[in-house]
Order: sequence, then C-alpha cells, then structure tokens
Amino acid sequence: MHYFEDIPVGVPAEIGSHSFAQEEMIRFAEKYDRQDYHLDPEAARAGPFGGLIASGWYTGAVFQSLFVRHLQKIAEELRRAGRPVARLGPSPGFTDLKWPRPVYAGDTVSFRTTVEKKRVLRTRPGWGAVHFSNEGFNQKGERVYAFRGITFVERKPA
Repeated sequence: MHYFEDIPVGVPAEIGSHSFAQEEMIRFAEKYDRQDYHLDPEAARAGPFGGLIASGWYTGAVFQSLFVRHLQKIAEELRRAGRPVARLGPSPGFTDLKWPRPVYAGDTVSFRTTVEKKRVLRTRPGWGAVHFSNEGFNQKGERVYAFRGITFVERKPA
C-alpha cells in the first residue's frame, strides 16, 4: 500500500470483476443466509425478485476479496520497484451499505473504489484514516452494491 500522504483523493480504481454462478451463490447461502430466494431456484422464481439472487453478504465478501487482492497487487508493484510499502491498520467500520438492485445468477459485477477524503489521526500518531466510496455495477451498468468504508493507513516516517 502507498503511504497515507501518497494516496490520491478522487481517483477511482477498478478492483476487479466477478461472475456470480448459481452453485456458488447457493453454497454461500446454505452456510450463511438461508433464505429461499438465495437457496432454491424454483422457490425464487415465485419470490419477490423473480429468480435466484446472491446474498448481499456474499456480494460484500466478493468485494472484500477483490479489494484485498487489489491492495496486495499495489504492494507487490511497490516492492518490485524497490519502494517501501506502508502498513494497513484496522478498519473502524463502514456506513451507507446498500444493495440497490439484486445480483442474479449469471450476472458479472465490476467493483471500484474511490478515496473520498483523508484525515490525519490525532489519537494514533503515524496513522491516517482513508475514507473510501465503494461500488459494484452489473453487466448492464446498473449499480448493485455500494458502501463507504474507512481504513487506517501508515503515514510516512518523519
């Protein structure tokens, strides 16, 4: 990861896409979100969405996996260039989680993240808080996932 000071504000980053297969959606739902419209294609057709949809929590897990891989790729590129890699701290949380449209079996969702703002942390010397806006869009360009998150990022050594 780049140091806090080197992270640009307002520049969207494409972090990857994922095609949602029916079998994987059902496997996730069997373990974590046992609702008919996530589990049973036949029952889902008669349900409120007219077909099987991914659990919103599964969509979030896919986002997180792609986001972490994106950060790991940045870190690897920095290492190859002989540049230092900043540490990431914990996330104090997120807000505004939305699933504005369902993700259906067969949909491909492309995710992106944009740094909205940054602030120095007075209570944690050497760290800053980076505020991200995160979104996912299906193959039709419809927004299907959104939330705002915060991650602590190491500042440059003095």
